[in-house]
Amino acid sequence: MEYVPVHFHGYLWVGDKADFDRERVRRPPSSVEPTGTSSPDVLERYREAVAEWRVTDVPPLEVAYWLVRPARLIRGTWDHPKPAADWAVERLAEYAPRFASPAERNRARCGRRGVRIARALTDGQDVSVGYYLARPHFLSLALVSCSPNRAVVELPCPAQRESMSL
Repeated sequence: MEYVPVHFHGYLWVGDKADFDRERVRRPPSSVEPTGTSSPDVLERYREAVAEWRVTDVPPLEVAYWLVRPARLIRGTWDHPKPAADWAVERLAEYAPRFASPAERNRARCGRRGVRIARALTDGQDVSVGYYLARPHFLSLALVSCSPNRAVVELPCPAQRESMSL
């Protein structure tokens, strides 16, 4: 049976590769709080994760967790896989001249990804791609299925969550 979520959100991040590599802001906080006997580095990691993880624009380690981030980070929303995939291909073509790898700069190659992206979205899969740009930058592009997300069904739509809190 084909899985088709209600809609898709697009996310794009370009930033310093060192920020992307800071795993502690990309990983959700532990569900178990550290105790008073925990080491200082564990306490600091937990405090940082609680303070930053939900609000940072640095991509989360698991693609579905874009949905816990603020709605202001959404770059587009689509009801069907094809226009979402088209947006991704347009962004890849836009950034292709800056890709660090000459082989990846081919715009036709970016276009061929669109079919695979649309197929993955139709199957309910999230899509995440990343490219090194001119040093020290990195491009992360994600399309996330929403309402529900197949990987983490309980995550609410960020746009609906924020409109409900107004």
